[in-house]
Amino acid sequence: MCKVWKVVCTLCVAVLGCVAGESLCAAKGRAKYSLIFSGKWSRTAFPKQYPLYRPPAQWSPLIVVSHSSDYHMWRVGEYASNGVREFVEKSEAWTLMREVEASGEKIQSVYGVFSTPAIPNGVEQTSTEFEVHARHSLMSFIARIVPSPDWFVGSDSFDLCEGDTWKEQVSVDLYPYDAGTDSGFTFSSPNFATIPQDTITEITSSSPRHPANSFFYPRLKQLPAIARVTLTRLKDSQLIGISTVQSNLLPMGNEIDDSVSETPLDCEVSNWSSWGLCVGKCTEMGIKHRTRYIRLKPANSGTPCPVLEEEEQCVLHNCV
Repeated sequence: MCKVWKVVCTLCVAVLGCVAGESLCAAKGRAKYSLIFSGKWSRTAFPKQYPLYRPPAQWSPLIVVSHSSDYHMWRVGEYASNGVREFVEKSEAWTLMREVEASGEKIQSVYGVFSTPAIPNGVEQTSTEFEVHARHSLMSFIARIVPSPDWFVGSDSFDLCEGDTWKEQVSVDLYPYDAGTDSGFTFSSPNFATIPQDTITEITSSSPRHPANSFFYPRLKQLPAIARVTLTRLKDSQLIGISTVQSNLLPMGNEIDDSVSETPLDCEVSNWSSWGLCVGKCTEMGIKHRTRYIRLKPANSGTPCPVLEEEEQCVLHNCV
């Protein structure tokens, strides 16, 4: 009889787990991880409209949360919260931090909140350490792309538990997302609120499909990774709790992967101007000209610019 009840209870746990839509973590104790964020936002990898000043390419601080499946900082296909909107548009984290802490107090879904310093350019590193346990085995984070309308990189509910073990090391390439709160097309676009607000979407080499978009590279099937995060399990697992931990920038010499993608950027030119006046001697055929100008210079072996001036024979009409 005891064996029967044991089997029934096991089945109930399995069914409840499936209904809840979450995998049960059976790993013992806590696990402490280091997080190293490596920016790969270089002018070589992303030559189109690459921001050099006012401000130059850089990264906001990372906000990192360890949590259960009851919490989501952000999700693709859903609307950004007010906290996420303020963070991705202005790098202001106060509202986002209050949202995280409120979730932790209300349903005990948040285990820890951590942060890193901002990165002053597109290709350096920063790091922090955080802790998870079986009930809160998920990690989410967000970092703003600066400058940008409302673009960011991050991870939603990455599970560091696999069955009854903790993952030892994992690296994840990061690609840009649009928070759906601002309609700007370029890194330096002025504020232009999206009304009504749109959902969070991934930015690709062909979406949004507009030639003015800073990430529009129609020759590419996929954008190169704009950043990478590496998570490594540490031996020490002291309780950290709800807190904010600051860490120092890592020098470039400590990069885990310093490979740089070279994204070809094709030349873009304007439409032809109207033909100019027909000029020349009355005893000969005249010549007229038209011109166009370069909108975007080529880079990284992209298609070179075509001719910018054309001429054509014409008949003079003012000869006596």
